[in-house]
Amino acid sequence: MMYVTRQVKFSAGHRLHNPLLSDEENVSIFDKCNNPNGHGHNYILEVTLSGEINPSTGYVYDLKKLKTIIYDEIVDKVDHKNLNTDVEFLKGINPTVENLAVAIWNLLANKFDEAKLYKIKIFETDTSFVEYYGE
Repeated sequence: MMYVTRQVKFSAGHRLHNPLLSDEENVSIFDKCNNPNGHGHNYILEVTLSGEINPSTGYVYDLKKLKTIIYDEIVDKVDHKNLNTDVEFLKGINPTVENLAVAIWNLLANKFDEAKLYKIKIFETDTSFVEYYGE
């Protein structure tokens, strides 16, 4: 099995907040990420596909096509946006990096014909990231 990964970057703001909790509970859980005016991150998104190498192309998946899909489905919708209010696929979801990874997986899972979505990896900071391998 071969794995190919495309990495992209985007910037977005968000506020971590659960309306079912009190203000005190939200501050206790989310700390500075619960700032009423939000805060931002420079995210790094990695999308990894798995599959066999196509003998006629030498590719598992054309990385130019992968880049186009990632931009059309994700980056163009989240870059320089407020994840709480501006992104349709995150409506009603607390935009933690974990929830963002699941939402991105759900958008991309059926977009690839010659390969299979293997992993979504999102860096929220230089030292904090999540990896999601589907359900």
